[in-house]
Amino acid sequence: MSNDIIKITARPKLNTPNLLAAWPGIGNVAMIIANYLKAKLGFKELGYLEPSYFFDPSGVLVRDDVVEEPSFPQSDFYYLKNTGGSKDLILFIGDDQPASKGYDLAHCILDVGKRFGVQRIYTCAAAITRIHHTEPPKVWGVATSHLLSRELQEYKLERSSNLQIAGLNGLLLGVAKEREFDGLCLLGEVPVYASRVPNPMAALAVLKVLTNMLEIKVDFNELAKMAVEAGERIKQVAAQAMEEYIDYFTEPIWERGEGEEEDEGQPEN
Repeated sequence: MSNDIIKITARPKLNTPNLLAAWPGIGNVAMIIANYLKAKLGFKELGYLEPSYFFDPSGVLVRDDVVEEPSFPQSDFYYLKNTGGSKDLILFIGDDQPASKGYDLAHCILDVGKRFGVQRIYTCAAAITRIHHTEPPKVWGVATSHLLSRELQEYKLERSSNLQIAGLNGLLLGVAKEREFDGLCLLGEVPVYASRVPNPMAALAVLKVLTNMLEIKVDFNELAKMAVEAGERIKQVAAQAMEEYIDYFTEPIWERGEGEEEDEGQPEN
């Protein structure tokens, strides 16, 4: 991709780094993880992608009767010298996913990875399952090759023969496979009835596996507290969903048509 799109602002010497990329998605799992790592570890700015190539603003803000310049979602790179492990880490955080040009964006990220000698790409996502919000979420793992998939077995992850990972948290791995990068995605279980609620519980479960893979150490205490607080919010969402379910499938007796009561409880012929 053109140097007009990829802006590298630092020139660190990185030791065969891994690359972790994250965008908003279901349960906001990937973004919770990426922003938590950025806040807790000593990441430094590496560069960014020129947003005007990928995003088209739909309007502008006006403050005190003055029109402001168009604003764009950020797409930023950071790097970490991992003193506790054998490989450094590049972190990419995208504030939003473009309506189009997602394929081009994925290539730009891999161009940066290639420039710094990245061999393995990581993403995170949510796996919508029938899990109850009171159950500890399991972590699923998928890879870009059968050989790499076998490596996941030592982490005792859940496996699925078929699934779809929506958005760039999935698409990046497909493009990585095209370009012969190794790629892994870790997915945290999210209840189907709470897919629109940020889910730190799923993020925490994934992060514990991810930090082990990346050989980095992180204090999980703050995220664990966030998970407990989020559990109460999801409990309310679950209660509301149950009320709506009952309202939809329950018909008050006084709303039945004439003759319906006579048939109630009668066996079919």
